[in-house]
Formats: sequence, structure tokens, C-alpha cells
Amino acid sequence: MTPPISMPRRRLLGAGAGLALAGALSPGAVLADLVDTVPRIRPSVVAVGTFMPNRNPAFRFLGTGFAVGDGNLIATNAHVVPDVLDGERMESLAIAVAGGQGGGTVRRAQRVASDRGRDLSVLRIEGAPLPALPLAPDSSVREGQSIAFTGFPIGNALGLSPVTHRGIVSAITPIGIPQANARDLNPALIRRLSSDRFEIYQLDATAYPGNSGSPVFDPASGQVIGVINMVFVKSTKESVLTDPSGISYAIPVNYLRAMLDGLR
Repeated sequence: MTPPISMPRRRLLGAGAGLALAGALSPGAVLADLVDTVPRIRPSVVAVGTFMPNRNPAFRFLGTGFAVGDGNLIATNAHVVPDVLDGERMESLAIAVAGGQGGGTVRRAQRVASDRGRDLSVLRIEGAPLPALPLAPDSSVREGQSIAFTGFPIGNALGLSPVTHRGIVSAITPIGIPQANARDLNPALIRRLSSDRFEIYQLDATAYPGNSGSPVFDPASGQVIGVINMVFVKSTKESVLTDPSGISYAIPVNYLRAMLDGLR
């Protein structure tokens, strides 16, 4: 029979395991991953908006998107894509591929899929494909794991230069929370609770207007786990708050994958 491990040995094994875990989760390790991963993410992230030749500026920024699938498909939030365009003034959907000095190259786009219930849209762009981001496997996300997202926070003011933020998945939580008082219910929350219940990711990271549609990715692999949402989720999760919180949310990528599968 194998003799029991002595108490000092137990303490030594515990300390070693703790050091290994601390090293794996340390901020330094996450930063090292991001240094290598961000350059692979940036070329796939685009600004989403509309283009009108006689407008100044001609490109109107509305949110963020990223290349998926064959590289000619762009994922973003449904609320980023306008329902109505000014046809008389030749307004069209467009994306801007970031360039130097905060500028970019504008390319026309068209909406090919939309899921308003989960606030996701897919656009198709003309021209050469962009580097498509890989999507993480379903059910691979765990609470506490490190994440990062890249997009264009306050893009109208800060320019079209991709910006990366990092944080963790602080919770996997329902899209809407039942309220104690009927007066706290709004139409959007009622719809979420009655017919379209699903879980979203609550992030310990701050996103800003313009980040809607940004890819949320694993810092080590670069695989996309979700899509930042700044309007749709907050209207239900934070409906009773007087002031918006600094919490950010993301739509799980499995819903985006289902949309892409429908396009094949």
C-alpha cells in the first residue's frame, strides 16, 4: 500500500499548484498574449456606417463590425445597421477599413441576414476579402476567463483607429431579470422575459458608444466568443437604473454562428 504523503509534502504540492495557477492567470500572462494577438485581430475589425457621396463627411460612422466566414461577411449588431437609407441622395450601407492617421478605405455593403431578437446582423462587402476571425466552439466560455475586445469607441470623435480593451467574463446571465414592481417593466423587458429568453455575457470591462458590434475574443487564441452590445442588452438588464453602469455585455457567438450557417 502506498504510504500517505506527509503534511510538509502536502503543503509543498499545494503551494506549487497555487503558483502555477497564479502564473497562468496573472495579468502579465494576459498582456503577453494580447501583444501577439491584437495585430492579428486589427485587420479584421471595421467601422460600420453609411456612405453618401455629397455629404461631409461622406462616411457616417455608426458602430463596429468584424470579418467572418469567407472574409466578405461582416458581423455587427442589428441596431447599428439603419433600417432606412436616403435613396434620393444615394446613401448606402458601407464599412470603413481602418488606415493610418485615423482614416480608412470605404467599401459598399449590403445586409444579408438579421436577427433582431438577438441584435445581430451580417453584411456582405464588395471587393477582396478581409482576414476572417475564427469563432470559438460553443459552450467554451467560463465565468472568470480573460477576454479582450477591439473596436472604435466614440469613433466620430476619436477617429477610426481600432482600440483594444481587456477584462473578464464576470457572469453568464439571463438577458432580462424579472422586476419586483410592475412599473419597472418596459416593453423590451417584457418581450425578453416572455418569448426570447437567452443568456448573455456580463463583462468586467468598459465599452463605449461606437463599440457596439466589436468582437470579444480570447486573448491567447484570438477566437471570438461574443459580440459587444451597448444598447439592446442595457435596455433590459439595466432598465431600472437612473444612470447607466460601467458594465458591458456581449451576445454569445453561437447565435452568430447559427446565422452564418443559414447563409450557406
